[in-house]
Amino acid sequence: MHVDVLDLRNFYYRTQLGRVAQRALRDRVLSLWPAEGAGATGRTVAGFGFAAPLLRPYLANSRRVISLMPAPQGVMPWPAGEPNVSVLTEEVQWPLETGLVDRLVVMHAIEQSDNAGELLEECWRVLGPGGRALLIVPNRAGLWAPRETTPFGFGKPYTLSQLDALARRNGFVPERHTATLYIPPSHRRFWLRSAQMWEGVGQKISGLLAAGVVMLEVSKQVTQPRRPGLGARVRKPLSILEGATKPATEPSWRATHGRDTNVTPRTFREI
Repeated sequence: MHVDVLDLRNFYYRTQLGRVAQRALRDRVLSLWPAEGAGATGRTVAGFGFAAPLLRPYLANSRRVISLMPAPQGVMPWPAGEPNVSVLTEEVQWPLETGLVDRLVVMHAIEQSDNAGELLEECWRVLGPGGRALLIVPNRAGLWAPRETTPFGFGKPYTLSQLDALARRNGFVPERHTATLYIPPSHRRFWLRSAQMWEGVGQKISGLLAAGVVMLEVSKQVTQPRRPGLGARVRKPLSILEGATKPATEPSWRATHGRDTNVTPRTFREI
C-alpha cells in the first residue's frame, strides 16, 4: 500500500512536523553526500518514492536530477517554480538507461512495496559501477513506525540488520549507516521547537534513543572480467597447418632388399 502523493505533499510542505522532519532528513543526507565541493559537480542524482524534499540541494551543481514517483502513489510536478523533473513510473520498470545514475535516494518506497527485492534489483540496474544508493525506511524500534499520522507509519518497518540483509541479497555492498528523527511524531510546540537539539543528542547517544528512521548507504560493485592469457588465446599457434597430411618417408635400402641380403648397393662411381 502506497501513501497518496497528496498526503505526502501536505505532510512535508504544509505541516510544521513535516517541515521539521524534512529538515532532519535532508541534513543527514547532506552529511553523507555533500551537494557542494569536490566530487559533487556533474553527477546524475535520482530519487524514487517520495524523495523530492531531499533532492533540492543537488539541483544547482548536478548534471541531472530526476524524481521518480511510483504509479500507485501518484506524481506531482517538482520543483515548484522551475522546469519539472518529476516522472511517473512503474515500480520496477524505470525509464532510465542502465548505469545512468551516480547517486540514488529511495524513500517511502521499500517499506510500502510488495516487491522489495525486485525494486532493489531495479535500483542496482540504473546505478553505474561504483554508484551509491541511500535506502531510507522506518525504524521498527522507533516511535514513528506505529503512528499512522505520518507517512512513516505505513508499510513494513525495518531494523538496520533486516535492511542490510535485504540489500546484500540483491547485490549491494553496505557502506555506511545512520539514523534520524529522534523526536516523537508530535505536533506539540515543545517537541517541534527542540527538534534540532534532540537530533544532536540522538546522534551522540543513538544506543539509548531509538530513531524514527534508519538510513543505509550501499554501493554497486562490479567485478572486472578477467581476460584469458596468451596461452588460452593461442592454444594452437600452428593451426594453419591443421589438416595437412604427414609426408611419407622413402623406405630405406635395407628395408627394400631385406636385412640379410648379400647384395651390396653400388655407389655412384660404380654406375
